[in-house]
Amino acid sequence: MYECCPDRVIEIESSTELVAHIETHGSMKDIVVQGLDLRSEVMEEVVQRVPAEDACFLGCRMTSATDEHIRNTGGTIFPAFTGLPFHPYRASLYSTKELMDGYRRGEYESLHETADRRIYDYFKARTKVSQAVPVMDALAFRIHDHAVDDALADLLHDPPDNPDSHLDHVLPETDRRRVVGVMGGHRLERDSPTFRQVAVIGWKLARAGFFVATGGGPGAMEAANLGAYLSAHELDVVHNAVDTLAAAPHYEDEAYFDLAYQILDTYPDGADSLAIPTWFYGHEPSNLFPSHVAKYFANSIREDGLLAIATHGVIYAPGSAGTIQEIFMDAAQNHYETFGAASPMVFLDREYWTETKPVYPLIETLAEGTPYADVLSLHNDVDDIVEDILTHARNRNVTATE
Repeated sequence: MYECCPDRVIEIESSTELVAHIETHGSMKDIVVQGLDLRSEVMEEVVQRVPAEDACFLGCRMTSATDEHIRNTGGTIFPAFTGLPFHPYRASLYSTKELMDGYRRGEYESLHETADRRIYDYFKARTKVSQAVPVMDALAFRIHDHAVDDALADLLHDPPDNPDSHLDHVLPETDRRRVVGVMGGHRLERDSPTFRQVAVIGWKLARAGFFVATGGGPGAMEAANLGAYLSAHELDVVHNAVDTLAAAPHYEDEAYFDLAYQILDTYPDGADSLAIPTWFYGHEPSNLFPSHVAKYFANSIREDGLLAIATHGVIYAPGSAGTIQEIFMDAAQNHYETFGAASPMVFLDREYWTETKPVYPLIETLAEGTPYADVLSLHNDVDDIVEDILTHARNRNVTATE
């Protein structure tokens, strides 16, 4: 948690929570209060009623009297930032609705007016290679990414939205979010056979009770989030959706987002999935199908974290430099068991990964004599890919209960 606080803290994200906590515990010790307005007479009286020993106040608005009370009784105050197009102390992940605020259907150019694009423009203007990042901006970016880390951890401990999954008898109840990552190229077009395959994989994984996580961009990432989003419906709905989207294959096509909104309008109650994009690649728009978006400024934190949470495996669709970088990062995590036992690395498209971009033979060689040699696989068929993930999940549970 925050440096000013002990390891075990309670996060307070609403005035109601803060009042209830103080009335119940008679103390503010070891709490973190994020982004609240404490200037009302009621909140002034409540906060000044008890000492603030070991409490942190992040970006809260308060009177000078409340500020003085907190500092004099052992609390720490991180002031609010001004002039930013984003909230560094946010208490939750993003939604696609929040990021796309400002977009007007039928007006592709309005994409440049969205909250997402405004944040990207701000970030790029302050992270030019030729100059140092202003210190206050650097702090804001890092505090923001820490807040996203925290919100993501909260999400991954929530129960799954699919209690009827046939995996419930296989995996322990404490393993709440069975995350499978799906990686692949952002240039994969919607009218390609591989896009359809990845959408079906996302659909099958979500129906099996896994929590699909992607890099959140277009291409293979959009396909996986789309499949997961439609997982409550029959497979022909996924195929029909892909057919609809194929009319605007690339993310720079005029109708790209409008066709995605058409799917969302037709099926408004989609299932959950996760996207973890970055403003480092902010020129690639986030896709519209994840329910939760953990968007970071630091690409290195984002990539490492996405691979780390995918404890039930990562599926690699064809991709180029970015995807290949993620493959080797995943291999390093598995090789050194950085985040526990090795998790599956499953590759889609045998010809692509052995001939076009011959990464798989090298990964096999690197894995020789290590535990992750047994969790590498390469397939052309989507059913084989999903079966590998299922088999590992079953074996994982058997090992955990021995």
